[in-house]
Amino acid sequence: MDTNRNLVLLGAQWGDEGKGKIVDLLTARADAVVRFQGGHNAGHTLVIKGARTVLHLVPSGAMREHVACLIGNGVVVNVPHLLEEIGSLEQHGLDIRSRLQVSPGCPLILPHHIALDLAAERARGKQAIGTTGRGIGPCYEDKAARRGLRIGDLLKPDSFSDRLRAVMDYHNFILEHYYRSETMDFHATLDECLSWSGILQPLIGDVSARLEALRQQGRTVIFEGAQGMMLDVDHGTYPFATSSNTTAAAAATGSGIGPLDIDVVMGVVKAYATRVGAGPFPTELEDDVGQHLASRGHEFGATTGRPRRCGWLDIVALRRAVRVCGIDTLCVTKLDVLDHLDPVRICTGYEYEGLEAGFPLYNAQDLEACRPVYESLPGWQAGTAGLRSYEDMPENAKTYLSRISELVGCPVSIISTGADREDTIVLENPFSGGYRETSPE
Repeated sequence: MDTNRNLVLLGAQWGDEGKGKIVDLLTARADAVVRFQGGHNAGHTLVIKGARTVLHLVPSGAMREHVACLIGNGVVVNVPHLLEEIGSLEQHGLDIRSRLQVSPGCPLILPHHIALDLAAERARGKQAIGTTGRGIGPCYEDKAARRGLRIGDLLKPDSFSDRLRAVMDYHNFILEHYYRSETMDFHATLDECLSWSGILQPLIGDVSARLEALRQQGRTVIFEGAQGMMLDVDHGTYPFATSSNTTAAAAATGSGIGPLDIDVVMGVVKAYATRVGAGPFPTELEDDVGQHLASRGHEFGATTGRPRRCGWLDIVALRRAVRVCGIDTLCVTKLDVLDHLDPVRICTGYEYEGLEAGFPLYNAQDLEACRPVYESLPGWQAGTAGLRSYEDMPENAKTYLSRISELVGCPVSIISTGADREDTIVLENPFSGGYRETSPE
């Protein structure tokens, strides 16, 4: 059987699916992990033998000493936060600097981006998107407008100064005259930025070239997505979305590999659904069941601490993620949160203007008007937390997982039964190959 070498692992819902744990688990078989989009607005929580670590920029392979950690050009970088994260890992005895490489093409998040983000959210009022306020969107705006500064620019201080002044003049004008907010000091910003260059220089390298070398050596690489497919700026619930592409295709553009170099795509999905921030969420529960999911699932954002909205699993949205991302196999997390609910429900369609739709609507306003159509399954009324064998799983829990697989047309290969790395059932290792058809028949 063929062996998969490049695996893309991404969230198949609205983020917060538990991707960090699964990346950390699979890095036992990997040589490198790459972040390819997003910024420090995404937090991946790892629990290893009871010890909890939250990573925001450094890839989740950090906890394995043999794994290279690469930050691709699609990631927007807040340097102080990156350095703080490196320092925290070093305090835990991990040698991360020798394994970490940052693309010179990563856009820099600067203080004016954060100021603009906060000012824009205030101005939107009740129409606020619910951003983390960390400057992610404005940084991507500068990238698209071709006025942004990048990690590699720090190595050329003279030209950096001129370009920084120009972009800050532009943004300070908007802050002062449009948002009526305080402006940012150019000299203070320049001094801070130039202080980073000496620290970052040993970490900056061509991530695309490194990945090509790993490919030629037959090495195994995991491409780690942030957020989730339904927050993709093109295919998600726009405008209630993140500022980057969160689909599997973004792994190629955000790291510098060819799309045909991707061997397998794994989608991580909770056994129910959650969402942080504003935007349509058809299966949201604002009753005792929703409170049960939030409480038992400890549903608070790893980055912001904001409570997550909770609801039943949305198969309509999940089907879309499988199609758009080319997902080959699923990992289902937090199954244990459903242990004492009966019945358990799955949204299999939407009702919109009196008609049933089996596909999600592009327009966020229309999606907001959709009502879920549910299928009920019997609960299992038994504990699955910490189970590590499929044979030990209650029959109704197996039925629930099988029904998910049947409805989306995609196998479930990993089941997470708890936060710890070891609380996992692996039905088929995604690096073993065999997910893609080898012939057109």
